[in-house]
Amino acid sequence: MSLFWEMTMADAMLTELLKEVRWKTLKLLEGVGEEEARFTGGGGLHNSIVWHAGHGLVVVEHLGFEGMAGFAPTYPKEWFEKFSWSSQPGLVKDWPTLAEVVEKLKDQRTRLGAYLETLSAADLAKVVGAPPRSRTLGGTILHGLHDEAGHQGEIYLLRKLWKARV
Repeated sequence: MSLFWEMTMADAMLTELLKEVRWKTLKLLEGVGEEEARFTGGGGLHNSIVWHAGHGLVVVEHLGFEGMAGFAPTYPKEWFEKFSWSSQPGLVKDWPTLAEVVEKLKDQRTRLGAYLETLSAADLAKVVGAPPRSRTLGGTILHGLHDEAGHQGEIYLLRKLWKARV
């Protein structure tokens, strides 16, 4: 099996993963009202549905575009502080609406899909990032989508807890 074939398949798989992961995130967010979007569940849980959705957006943007490919982020500047891996959601007072986050998630899906189509096997194989977090660009995008998929479980749990509270 040639490296070209493997990388071409990797590109197709990243595109499929993007479609699947983002579809499920958006599906989980359907019908969530603003009060539910800010519910944290208690019992040691600290992050809300809107945080998990925004976190997915920021991580994928950073790993797929901003940090690794050099593009400027398309979300509002203050969102990084609210949604990044180093954020402190308990201190945030002014959250964006879930509808705003969903709009950005949909836009990002379109942009990342188009961006993936422009990448060659060599682009995907290029090592990006500084050690010890160096990965290939393809691996970095994969990591961002995998992280979002993990947060889907948290969104699902919060939705179940929200329904069970009444």
